[in-house]
Amino acid sequence: MNRRNLLKSLGLSIGAAVISTESLAQLADNKYAYKLPDNPLYQPMDKPVTAITIGAGSRGTVYGNFAAKFPEQLKIVGVAEPNKFRNEKYASTHQVADDNRFETWEEVFKRPKFADAVIISTPDNMHYAPCMKALAMGYDILLEKPIAPTEKECRDILKLAKKTGRIVAVCHVLRYAPYFVKMKELVAAGAIGEVISVQHFEPIEHLHMAHSYVRGNWHNSKETTPIILAKSCHDLDIIKWVINKPSQRIAAMGDLKWFRKENAPEGSTARCTDGCKVERECPYSAIKHYHDKRKRTFVLDLPADKSQHSEVIMERLKTTNYGRCVYRMENDQPDHYVTSIQFANNVTASFSMEAFTSYARRRTRIMGSMGDMVGDMNELVVTDFRTEKELKLVPRAEDVDGYKNSGHGGGDWLLVRDFVQAVSQQNPALLTSTIDESIESHIMGFMAEESRKRGKIMEIKM
Repeated sequence: MNRRNLLKSLGLSIGAAVISTESLAQLADNKYAYKLPDNPLYQPMDKPVTAITIGAGSRGTVYGNFAAKFPEQLKIVGVAEPNKFRNEKYASTHQVADDNRFETWEEVFKRPKFADAVIISTPDNMHYAPCMKALAMGYDILLEKPIAPTEKECRDILKLAKKTGRIVAVCHVLRYAPYFVKMKELVAAGAIGEVISVQHFEPIEHLHMAHSYVRGNWHNSKETTPIILAKSCHDLDIIKWVINKPSQRIAAMGDLKWFRKENAPEGSTARCTDGCKVERECPYSAIKHYHDKRKRTFVLDLPADKSQHSEVIMERLKTTNYGRCVYRMENDQPDHYVTSIQFANNVTASFSMEAFTSYARRRTRIMGSMGDMVGDMNELVVTDFRTEKELKLVPRAEDVDGYKNSGHGGGDWLLVRDFVQAVSQQNPALLTSTIDESIESHIMGFMAEESRKRGKIMEIKM
């Protein structure tokens, strides 16, 4: 199909704006696969950007894996990680010299600056101090979300970033996923007229909730950050980014309803390994999840020898939180959370975060004066009221092995690629999630939590 016939078949009044910069391949039923065009600001690199990773857990490994795949773009030259197993594994993967391996982040900054950038992927409550020190020493920073646990700390980091002129890229990775990039482009191009309202839904998936926010590192909001920031600052951010208007007010409700001691089934025990009488029928059985199905076992620091995995997993379930009963944890994170947000020009949005779903992947509906959009991260359907025609778009991550599976619809590695270019060129314009751009959604999150606790509509003041 040539371009003229393709435009005609799409039937959208803004069809030219939709496809002018990209190629579309028709699949079936008026469905088109697309990929984003190359960034025209990219430049050839004479040498890779060098970085030190502070925190070699799950997120640090994801970003580090980009360097392992594309060593001509990014080279990891240092790591700070108190967990000996993770420190050794990370250092081995990236051939980090022994002199550049550290247990704590403080040790990194006792040395004169020895890399271009720092990747901060520590627990949420440990973002602020290393970020402030890295800025003071002249490092550019790839900062895992949330920026920091308090509004004051977020604003402090922004202030120091501006003062030092360093790049701080916040890992709002959904901004880099082709699905959400296309959604924003279509809205900006007027595909559905003027945006009136947005409905956005994050289904956490019940086992993910149990793993991360009941048993896992984020189970207690006082020790880390509230779930609206720990999990859903991505969502507040993407709503704000797509609408592209200042937020004004927010109201929130939600609570911890199910994962409580009073809901523990009769015959259950403190751990799934303690002879629990309902373990085989419990949907949250740690034995079924980690041992039988081998799900999310990366947190258990398994040895390379797979013949040892069964024994090691069972030992971990007997000694760590991952083996404890989900009804008997010290968790306080809400398992359902809803917010209503008002933006400038009377645009409204509702956001719902739900633990009890059998599926994941965010769902979004955008209602406009001339059409609407409906999507689930696999497919974006645009309907034009004027022509009564429908366009179905299927995002493709970059045609480079690994991008699609890097996480968040390809957004994880696409962010790192932009960050590497931004640091190499010293040009933050290559990024869409600098701290200047990302801080508003954090303020929205802090105000949402205040609203939830106080039962009041909160003003959002930037």
